[in-house]
Amino acid sequence: MRTSTPTTGRKLISVVAVSVALVAGTTTSVAVAQAPTAQADPAPVLAGATEAAPGTVAERLIVGYKSGAAEATSNKAASADAEAKGKEAGENLDFQRRLGTGAALVDLGEDLTRTDVADVIAEYRSDPQVAYVVPDRLNKPKADPNDTEYSKQWDLFESTAGMRVPGAWDVTTGTGVTVAVIDTGYVAHSDLAANIVGGYDFIADTAVSVDGNGRDSNPADPGDWYNAGECGSGVPASDSSWHGTHVAGTIAAVTNNSKGIAGIAYGAKISPVRVLGKCGGYDSDIIDAITWASGGTVSGVPANTNVAKVINMSLGGDGACSTATQSAINAAVNRGTTVVVAAGNENDNVANHSPGNCNNVISVAATNRSGAKASYSNYGSLVDISAPGGQTSTGTANGILSTLNAGAKTPTSESYEYYQGTSMATPHIAGLAALLKSANSSLTPAQIESAIKANARALPGSCSGGCGAGLADAARTVQAVSGGSDGGSTGGTTFTNTTAVSIPDNGAAIESSISVTGRSGNAPSTLQVGVDITHTYRGDLVLDLVAPDGSTYRLKSSSSSDSADDVNTTYTVNASGEVANGTWKLRVQDVASADTGRLNSWKLTF
Repeated sequence: MRTSTPTTGRKLISVVAVSVALVAGTTTSVAVAQAPTAQADPAPVLAGATEAAPGTVAERLIVGYKSGAAEATSNKAASADAEAKGKEAGENLDFQRRLGTGAALVDLGEDLTRTDVADVIAEYRSDPQVAYVVPDRLNKPKADPNDTEYSKQWDLFESTAGMRVPGAWDVTTGTGVTVAVIDTGYVAHSDLAANIVGGYDFIADTAVSVDGNGRDSNPADPGDWYNAGECGSGVPASDSSWHGTHVAGTIAAVTNNSKGIAGIAYGAKISPVRVLGKCGGYDSDIIDAITWASGGTVSGVPANTNVAKVINMSLGGDGACSTATQSAINAAVNRGTTVVVAAGNENDNVANHSPGNCNNVISVAATNRSGAKASYSNYGSLVDISAPGGQTSTGTANGILSTLNAGAKTPTSESYEYYQGTSMATPHIAGLAALLKSANSSLTPAQIESAIKANARALPGSCSGGCGAGLADAARTVQAVSGGSDGGSTGGTTFTNTTAVSIPDNGAAIESSISVTGRSGNAPSTLQVGVDITHTYRGDLVLDLVAPDGSTYRLKSSSSSDSADDVNTTYTVNASGEVANGTWKLRVQDVASADTGRLNSWKLTF
């Protein structure tokens, strides 16, 4: 029988050799299974300081009149002007009030399309008495969480090697989703307690459980320490890892509580499900845990009242995925639960390590702080995605900081510690899956996996052997499934072109094509156009979407802004007048000199 261990960083040999890849702090390793995407920006709101971009969806406009115009001071004149321009554009406009700057606030009414707004803007812009017209944009809080250790969580917020999680929090924090952490259990921690719900202890063997009994409803982690030789000949002694608690903190540590760390899906709940104890854990216990956590029935175990829509398994062993394990995973996915697993820490092909090589899972490789594959991480064609797992060889701050306990053997005081491993990368993806399910509850496990992979960005660093679709991007992915600024739900089919094309400096436009097939009728009114471009000055770029019949939709005009979000974003296009099937093109042109770049990839989501 095979046993599994945490994926943090120590070699466990119990019934069958199992490797763990988690490095605690500077030197501590653990016996756990393996080592270890904001809502889409709309089309540009402003084309310049004094004009509004056509195609912008807005509910109100701010209109500034030139000095000397009657509308600049007279509310009656501004109201009459709004009414007149509304008639010209075929809309009912209403003057609301005068702003402190003297500008007029004009209401556009309800259900205006981008074309309707463009018509109204055009009426104002054609008036020589109008100095400017801009949308009354909705702003949102952008403050960082107030958690005292948040600044150390590079894995969440860094734009290069991090997962860009803060951009997703404007849309969702994971509310309404339970994540089962199938691991060593949970040791009490005040930065997690409010997000912990009932779980279960599935360890049947008392030699492994350490707590003196078999299966019960208490998933508390008593510690998984062991003496030298106790887990196999030549295996050195190890302190307790508190591995499950570290994993849980990454997913859903309480956030904005002025202490500790921030969790990726801090609105979600964690159900601790204990399967790993001294020297690891058995397949039989893990299979029952998967079944129970996803809402299945396990003989002798009460029904689960906290059914998980996401399962995190930062554990693993050697060999092929067994039929027994695969059956449990398939059943969980069929019940609507997304299963996220660690690829493992042997710097080996994941095909040799279970459950990272099972079907119907999201298999996660680990990256370091430079965005390259971590040296320990497994790789291969079965890896689905990469996420930050850290690498502490150049300093603990390059690991993943999360909740822990200071006890060497049994629990003492709560603490925080840096670990590294695919065990640490996996909860990043489980947290993202929870964000996606919360943002769009209709998503299936297959759609969640597809969205994470389709919205990943290229690894900033190198990976030899295969690291999946790239580095997961929480902001992009949440934006894609939540429908961007229009608030709709995509959850549909994504067509992607990943062939890079160079963009010549101040030259002819380049085009990249996507062939869309299998769709019926017309394209949606909220067609999502995702773009990934590298360029030394993005303000020089003009982007157009070209429909199969040759119609063009301006995505971005040239501007004085060099913001990455100006081009590396998802645009929403009302393409309802276009037949969906056919060849769509993205046209990119650099209209100024001295800068170059390339189109890395782009995609259409129907």
